[in-house]
Amino acid sequence: MATEPTDVPDGYERAADLDALREDGRAVTTVGGHAVALFHHEGEVYGVDNRCPHMGFPLSKGTVEDGLLTCHWHHARFELSCGDTFDIWADDVQTFPTAVRDGEVYVDPDPETDVAPEVHWRNRLVDGMRENLSLVLAKAAIHLDHHGEGFTTPLETAVDFGTKYRADGWGRGLTTLGAMANLYDQVDHDEKQRAMFVGVREVASNCAGEPPRFDQYALGNEDLSKARLKSWFRETCEVRDADGAERCLRAATATLPPEDLAEILVAAATDHLYMNSSHTVDFVNKAFETLDHVGWDRAEDVLASTVDTITGGSRAEETNAWRQPIDVAELCFDADEDISELSAAGDEKSWDRPEDTVETLLGDDPHAIDAALRDAIRAGATTEELAHAVAVAALRRVAHFATSNEFSDWNTVHHTFSFANAVEQLAGRTDADDLYRACWQGAMSVYLDRFLNQPRAPLPDPGAGGDEDPAELRERLLSTFDEQGRVDEAGRIVSQHFDAGGDPDALKRTMAGGLLREDAGFHTLQNVEGGFAQFEAAESESERRLALVAPARYMAAHFPTRREAEQTFRIAERLYRGEAIHEGTAD
Repeated sequence: MATEPTDVPDGYERAADLDALREDGRAVTTVGGHAVALFHHEGEVYGVDNRCPHMGFPLSKGTVEDGLLTCHWHHARFELSCGDTFDIWADDVQTFPTAVRDGEVYVDPDPETDVAPEVHWRNRLVDGMRENLSLVLAKAAIHLDHHGEGFTTPLETAVDFGTKYRADGWGRGLTTLGAMANLYDQVDHDEKQRAMFVGVREVASNCAGEPPRFDQYALGNEDLSKARLKSWFRETCEVRDADGAERCLRAATATLPPEDLAEILVAAATDHLYMNSSHTVDFVNKAFETLDHVGWDRAEDVLASTVDTITGGSRAEETNAWRQPIDVAELCFDADEDISELSAAGDEKSWDRPEDTVETLLGDDPHAIDAALRDAIRAGATTEELAHAVAVAALRRVAHFATSNEFSDWNTVHHTFSFANAVEQLAGRTDADDLYRACWQGAMSVYLDRFLNQPRAPLPDPGAGGDEDPAELRERLLSTFDEQGRVDEAGRIVSQHFDAGGDPDALKRTMAGGLLREDAGFHTLQNVEGGFAQFEAAESESERRLALVAPARYMAAHFPTRREAEQTFRIAERLYRGEAIHEGTAD
């Protein structure tokens, strides 16, 4: 702001005639390449960026009263002299110092800023998460990417926020964030921004309206053994003592290596069957995967946030489905008692998975499944090898899902797959025998899902796709997501892409692009990321094909959506490019 008379500082540019500005009350000028709105208010001259920081509407068309500038598009209010907003969703507006001399108004074209741009957008990211503001989060994701912080800053900020501001701890928000971090290196540049936007948005949504989390202190004895801490942690989880369990786990995190922490958490998460309908094991796995990205200096808070999903999780053995008409829960508990002996018998052997293993796991005889798992361990199957076989069977349930079933039952087969995939990923962190019982739980869930493959939707025959252009096939796949019900077609196109020798990485990028443009639900995001993980773990061409056919079918079943989040993201992109969002809109 400025009043007359005054000297004109070096570097200021002439911007307007004072008398004309006084008469009109406002003017728009360009200085240093910036469109600046000038206002004559209460005897002083003020300059602000003419683009409203919310959605780019010209502030010169706003109203000035009592020192406040109000944008007429969404009614964001700004303190005229310093640009501070009253509305956190709008952001502060850049001000431009002015000077008046000899009836002319001058403006500083390059004002100093108190905060570096990357710091500003880090702060805006936090603002967006606190207020659950999707547009602010989209803007922050895009701008942080521009400043070279597009992965680390959103991820670390959201992890810290999610573990602090949700009393129930780790949930769908942080799990989605971890999944998006896993996808980050597998997608194109624009989808990287979208992935981080999806992740931070889901954390903000999951924390919205929730009370904060109050941490417990670690036990003070730093000489406690792994065995003692594991025993105490399991006992406190058994009686649903979340506070005691957290103190044990924080003590373990302070002294034990990651593989031991994985063993302790897996043990407690599998003491009861298929806890929280698969989510407990999946959340624990995603916590570990997220730590791989953000660093183990955050391990204490991250792992502590998983305690409630163990102590508060539902237990499948308490449900009728696991007890009647066949008590598959008892099969799991009986196997648990024998695992040590079975594992010892297989120490000196190596397992060559029989060709019929997966079909046995997909069968309708739980006793045969139990026997196959026992035989595998006796033959030397590692936890990772056995978990992989179960994960392939679970993925087959998704790929064979019959669309004649109720739509909600897609969730049923998905939960089994997400559980089995998480078990396999955890088996890469620890070889503890506790993971064998997780394999039993996953296998029995595969068995319980058998009716959802009746009739079994056929997998496309390899080699039946001809020699179509892979790029055209990828475009056709995206088109299947534009219309409901094209489930089987999506699976066929993926199979044809393999037949045509198409690049699987290009196919995955296309699938990820199709995923991230939708308002994809938690399970859909999980399913695609899990399918990509299984693609990496695949032991044959048929398994690689399966790993992408299954999530493609799942996506086609759940798309299209309204794509509201994509609209928000595109607005943020256009604002970043300086486009006028308001032009051409209806009154």
